[in-house]
Order: sequence, then C-alpha cells, then structure tokens
Amino acid sequence: MAAGKLVQATVHGARILRVKGNFDEALGLVLEVVRENPALYLMNSINPYRIEGQKTLAYEVFEQLGGRVPDYVVLPVGNAGNISAIWKGFLELKSWRISDRLPRMVGVQAAEAAPIAEAYEKKRDHVKPWGDARTVASAIRIGKPASWKKALRAIRDSGGLSMTVTDREILQAVDELASKEGLFVEAASATPVAALKHLRRTLGPRATIVCVATGNGLKDQESVKVDLERTPELSGGPDLLKALRDSTPG
Repeated sequence: MAAGKLVQATVHGARILRVKGNFDEALGLVLEVVRENPALYLMNSINPYRIEGQKTLAYEVFEQLGGRVPDYVVLPVGNAGNISAIWKGFLELKSWRISDRLPRMVGVQAAEAAPIAEAYEKKRDHVKPWGDARTVASAIRIGKPASWKKALRAIRDSGGLSMTVTDREILQAVDELASKEGLFVEAASATPVAALKHLRRTLGPRATIVCVATGNGLKDQESVKVDLERTPELSGGPDLLKALRDSTPG
C-alpha cells in the first residue's frame, strides 16, 4: 500500500499490520479473520454500505451538469466496487424518474493488471485472476478483484467498455493534469485521462464525458520521483539570482 494512505490511518490511531504478499492475498486473510470474529467490521469495496456511499457520485455528477446525465463515465477499476456503485446511482435516478437516460460506463485498468478488461475483451462471463498484477498505480494493482461480477454487469448493461492503458501513459496523464489543470492526482486516478486519447474517435466529438479522479496525489507519492540528493543547494546572492533567472521561462 502507498505510504500516504498508511499515514492517514496511522494519524488516527490505527494499528498497522504488514502482510507478506500482494493485495489479493491480504484481502483473503482479512476476510478470513472477519468471518471468525463478528466483532470486526470489513471496510472494503464489497461492503454494501460503502457501495451506497460511492453511488452518490452519480447524483453529484447529475447535479453539477445541470440535471443532465453524461454520455460516458470513465473511471479507474481495481477491486471494482466503484464502477458498479456509480452505475447503481444512475439506475436509481432513472427509476425515480429524475433522469430519463443512462450513461455508458468505461472501466480503465493498467495494462499489466487488467483481469476485468481481459474478460470484457474476450467476452467471458468470468474473470481469470492475474497472479502477477503490476503497475505504478498502486490503487488498481489488483489481480483478483472482489467485485468483478458487478463491474462486468455494469459495463455490459450500460453498453460501455473496459480497456487498458500503459504505465507510461498513466504517468504522462498525471503530469498533464498537474501542469494543465492544476490537479495532482494519484496514478490510478489519471487512468481515465490516459484512456481519453484512445477513446476520442470511439466516443465522438460531441459526447459529454466525465472522468472520475478517485484519489489525491499525496496518497500515492511513489509515482513522482524527487531526488533531493541531486537537487542543487544554493546560497543567497548572485548564484541564487542567476539560477532563478535561468529557470524562468522566456
């Protein structure tokens, strides 16, 4: 897990236990412990109350678009609870006759951690776990997503799709969001923007597309390399003024 996320838990008094293995192995152990001890409560994407909270993103999107449903909702997919939750929110808006249409859901995964995208592409009704899921985007570095069934259903029922982007494209999108939009997001959150470059022709020039950023960049700082040892250290005076002038555009 990214250090930034551990900091948030630690500062609130959490006891941190490390599990030797990947996310899927850790989740399996947690599920086993929770089943044995009813006093423990699981906070994960398979928790129904969490899904109820996540679905409200659909309500917010509808409101912020002035009472309109977008044509597409593009978001990162790891353990896969969020895409099914947001789809649930849009289904409710339509069932309550608040809206009269539904968006298409687009789930984006990293190229080397893509069990759901693979199942979609191969038109399978099940997900084959990836034993060695690898990506710079730690939040979606998951080879055995717990909510894969709901995610595939949301993608297919909405007429959407699932696709992959490379780590290089993800990091480029992180940089572009920061430099052009002033948004510093964690690597996983940049996957929808990375995917847009592939989807432009498919989705059409006039489509209303919402890209969901799921996490702040401070939560996953490992993807941004800062080498303080090689950063020049200057004293005041002429050297500092010259360095500032040399680094100023124009």
